[in-house]
Amino acid sequence: MYITFKINQMPLFLDLHDLPEGITAAHVAEMHKADLNLEHKYNCRGLTYWCDEVRKTAFCLIEAPNKQALIDLHENAHGAIPTRIIEVNDTIVESFLGRIEDPEKSKNVKLNIINDPAFRTLMVVKLKTKTLRINDINILKAAVRGYNTSIKTLTSHHNGRIVKQDANVFLVAFDSVTDALHCAMQIQETHHKVITPDLEFKIGISAGTPVTEKDSIFEDTIKCADYLSDITKGGFSISSVVNDLYEGENQNKPLANTSISVLNTKDEDFIMLLMNYTERIWSQATISVNDFEENLGYSKSKLYRTMMTLVGKSPNTFLRDYRLEKALELLEKQHNNISEIAYQTGFSSPAYFSKCFHKKYGILPSNFTSKK
Repeated sequence: MYITFKINQMPLFLDLHDLPEGITAAHVAEMHKADLNLEHKYNCRGLTYWCDEVRKTAFCLIEAPNKQALIDLHENAHGAIPTRIIEVNDTIVESFLGRIEDPEKSKNVKLNIINDPAFRTLMVVKLKTKTLRINDINILKAAVRGYNTSIKTLTSHHNGRIVKQDANVFLVAFDSVTDALHCAMQIQETHHKVITPDLEFKIGISAGTPVTEKDSIFEDTIKCADYLSDITKGGFSISSVVNDLYEGENQNKPLANTSISVLNTKDEDFIMLLMNYTERIWSQATISVNDFEENLGYSKSKLYRTMMTLVGKSPNTFLRDYRLEKALELLEKQHNNISEIAYQTGFSSPAYFSKCFHKKYGILPSNFTSKK
C-alpha cells in the first residue's frame, strides 16, 4: 500500500525534532512563535506543530520553497535544526494527524502551547476473496459493498479517519489505540454475524510517528500494518507497541479478545524481512525456497517452522498464493491477457498458472474474466 502526493504551489514539509531532556511543550511553543516571527524573511509559512513530551519529539508543518529555506528559518529563529524533513501533501497530513493549522483554541493567545503528539495508530482492513465460484461472484460483490459501508460507519463511530480506500483495502488513522482496537473488533464481529464463507477479513494494526528514515509520511507504520493484515496467521494481528499502548490506556488490563494475534518484536522483524524480500522477487519465475533461506538467513527447517507459526503456510505455498493474489488484481483490471499475467506473476507457464488459480479460487482464470 502506497500513499501518493499532489504537488502544491509551494512545497509543504513535515520535519522531525528530537527534543533534549527537559524541553517541554511550552518550549516548543516558544520555538513555533519564533518561527512565525521570522518566516517572512525565508519565504516560509509555519502552519502548525505537534509536540510529544513523552517520546521527546516535535514535528513542524511548514510551507517553504525548499528544505534549505526551512532549515535556515529554524536555525536563525531558535537554533533547533530538524533531524529529518519529508515533503508531504496537506490532505494526507490532515487525514493522518487531524489538522494542518494551529487549533482554533490556541490561536490569538500569547503562546500557542499545543501538547498534542503526532503518534498515531494505523489500521489496515482488507476484504479478501477465498473462492470465485461463478454463481457466487455477484453475491460476493454485493456483500463487499455492504461491508464497505459498515467499515466507514464504524470508523466514524470510533473517531477514526479514513486516509485511503483502494478497492477493498482501507487505511484508517486513530489518535487512540483503544478506539482503533474497538473499531477493529466490531468490524470483525460484523463479519462473523453475516455468513459470507467466500469472503475473509484481514486486519492489521500498528502505531508510530509520521517522520522516520523513509521518504513518505508514516511509511514504516503503514507497511507494518499492511504486512500484518496481509500474511500473519489468523485474521487480526497487532504489533507489540499497539498491545503495550492498549494496556497503558486501559489501566494495564490485557486484551480479552483471544482471536487477536500479538506479535513480539522478533516476529515483527521477521514479517518485515519476509515481505520486503517477497515484494522484490515475487515476479521472478526462477525464485525458489532456497533463495528465501539464503536471503532471510534461515535454515530450511527454521524457515519452515517460523512460516507455519506466523503465516500458517509453508514458504512454497506462501509464495504461490502471493503470486495468485497479484494475478487476481491484474485480472480484475483486465490490462493483460491470461498468458501475459501468468508470466508477469512468476509462473512457469500459463497452463500451470491456470491449474494453481483454479485450485485456490475454484474457477479458471478464463472463466473468471468472461463472467466479470
